[in-house]
Amino acid sequence: MLSRVIVDEVMSASIFNWKYGIQNGSPLRSARTGSFGRRSLAVIVGLGIIAQSAVSQSSSSSGTRSVQPSTQKTLVVLGDSLAAGYGVDPTEAYPGVLQRLLDEAGLGYRVVNAGISGDTSAGALRRVDWILRRPVDALLLQVGGNDGLRGQSAAALKTNLVTIIERTRSKYPEARIVLAGMRMPPNMGAYANQFEKVFIEVASEARVALVPFLLEGVGGVSEMNLPDGIHPTPEGHRRVAQNVWAVLAPLLQRDPAAAAKH
Repeated sequence: MLSRVIVDEVMSASIFNWKYGIQNGSPLRSARTGSFGRRSLAVIVGLGIIAQSAVSQSSSSSGTRSVQPSTQKTLVVLGDSLAAGYGVDPTEAYPGVLQRLLDEAGLGYRVVNAGISGDTSAGALRRVDWILRRPVDALLLQVGGNDGLRGQSAAALKTNLVTIIERTRSKYPEARIVLAGMRMPPNMGAYANQFEKVFIEVASEARVALVPFLLEGVGGVSEMNLPDGIHPTPEGHRRVAQNVWAVLAPLLQRDPAAAAKH
């Protein structure tokens, strides 16, 4: 089935090694998608014709119920290399898996993958206004891992996450928002605790739904990651999607006003 995911990513990465907590940068190469050109086309054409074509083909080929454009809602995944699908086909990355789960549930959402490899909370904040130019019915906020890897201020991370949420709500008051929690390896000492608490505090204070740990069952599990030991395999992405789905599905099924005031 063709995924109804729009891919928005660049060929860069700031990678997090769960075992050693080291940083590495390398070009994004997908064994399934091949060239940079194909990914660039998705960025350039982005939110236009390709999206409508993918929606149409996905519905007809999968046999899922077609949703009219006028009633279809949008779920934006604002993330980093995990959302961008570093090292795997974009359709195998967890946003693509979420799209299939949404289709199967008949919830009528189209996933817009705004994941960029190497992105930080500051980077996401810089581009959120552009993303908000289009309707956003639900937002999955999945950034911060690279902030932690670089040892950036936990306070700055919190400010950036809160600001992104506030800007989203300012323009779309009824938008349903999910924050994906991340963790740093224990060998980062007290900073690891400070980092983890940021997501808990933001979710509580901003009243958004929280995925406690996005990489639960994946981070540090060799068979769930690519040979680099860092990024998820297709199987790992399916587990990540299930971690998100456990929180996202109930939220999307709730009354819009109640969901926005989570």
